[in-house]
Amino acid sequence: MSDFVNPNDLDFKVDTRNLYREESITDLKVAAIRRMTPINPDGSDDHTRSPIFVASTQLMTPEGPLPLQARLQANNLKEAYEEFPKAMKMALNEVMAQVEELQRQQAAQKRDDSRIIVPGR
Repeated sequence: MSDFVNPNDLDFKVDTRNLYREESITDLKVAAIRRMTPINPDGSDDHTRSPIFVASTQLMTPEGPLPLQARLQANNLKEAYEEFPKAMKMALNEVMAQVEELQRQQAAQKRDDSRIIVPGR
């Protein structure tokens, strides 16, 4: 099966029932929070839906910046500020677990690749 997507098959229609206005809030140190405010097609606030808060930061590693991102379980900015540290720690733990799993898989592959097969044994 091919992963090729025909450009003519792409749907670029805007989903006017799922519009958000995006704002960025930062402390210019570690915290970056995006507030996604639901809006109606005319641009007015849609008070029937709750805003979405997304946290992001970067950690510097010897290999370069490591981006972290997580959705915040918050209803307002105050809650988002309070939720930020816990969400970033959880995101970091998830990334570290993925890295450890990759390292384990690579070590297992290396062991499998290094076996010497002797004919007749």
